[in-house]
Amino acid sequence: MTSSAPSRLAMVPFVSVENMMRLVHHVGLRKMLVQLADAIESDFLRWETFDKTARVPSHSDVGVIELMPTSDGDFYGFKYVNGHPKNAAEGLQTVTAFGLLADVATGYPVLLSEMTVLTALRTAAMSALAAKHLAPKGAHTMAVIGNGAQSEFQSLAMAEIVGISTVRLYDIDPAATRKCARNLQGHGLTVTVCQSAEEAIEGAQIITTATADKKNSTVLSDNMVGAGVHLNAVGGDSPGKTELHRDILLRSSIFVEYPPQTRIEGEIQQLDPDHGVTELWKVLSGTEDGRTSQSQITLFDSVGFAIEDFSALRLVHAIALDAGFYTDLDLVADPDDSRDLFGMLMRAA
Repeated sequence: MTSSAPSRLAMVPFVSVENMMRLVHHVGLRKMLVQLADAIESDFLRWETFDKTARVPSHSDVGVIELMPTSDGDFYGFKYVNGHPKNAAEGLQTVTAFGLLADVATGYPVLLSEMTVLTALRTAAMSALAAKHLAPKGAHTMAVIGNGAQSEFQSLAMAEIVGISTVRLYDIDPAATRKCARNLQGHGLTVTVCQSAEEAIEGAQIITTATADKKNSTVLSDNMVGAGVHLNAVGGDSPGKTELHRDILLRSSIFVEYPPQTRIEGEIQQLDPDHGVTELWKVLSGTEDGRTSQSQITLFDSVGFAIEDFSALRLVHAIALDAGFYTDLDLVADPDDSRDLFGMLMRAA
């Protein structure tokens, strides 16, 4: 055989940003958020089948670049993601990402995908999945403190999955709040623009913090958080980056994804290493309690975990291949004789 055309197996489906946006609109934004939450819950219910490790970070003075790998034995997935808060001032995304899904049996990749848009979607879906199990019954109002790229996704996921109808917005940058309020118009939510974090949390049963600065901030002080609320702490996701006063944590029932990672990156980096937390997958499986009273303060210390990205890639793989929202990449060398990679190279001359 002398053909140099790659085989079907060697071509890797690639979901670009354009195709990801087409895919989301094909499914419907709110339905996509629900499907992502369902996919994550399904995988969390088989938590013990996955390889688990804290993500691998490379820190610099201006941000972090990380790899997030996992495998369920049939498929392997990883995400490349950065976090550079200073990018916003330069007109760049704070977070960018891409991901890959591979067949464990052959090691061949089966999907390469953008994950900047997808990470925003899956983060919001994860927040809403946690809130569905932890927020007080009948929660209808959410405060969103930090109105950057994540804020609209969080609001719509909570609306669709938890049932909130009112969003109260605050950001230290009024332009960010105006952007969020404008983008949420026409989505069936009552949106209130607030002048302070204190004003934003008035009457809110769910409080989401999603700020970007890489520092130990006090977005919420202890006296601001009363009984019976659910805290969704999204922004504390690297060492030295927190949003909540330590005393709030001491009064809260804390739920996390993967403790070895959250203790390094989450709000609980402020606490003693042996401070008790509950793994969320155990709540989903019914082996541990979630909210046990209306007066309880629950805290989802969200940092993002590789299984969530695996779930998102698995869902996108199914939808994109079925609907045709992908292009083929000639990514894997495919010589006619698998032992003759050199010959393939020479024939290309």
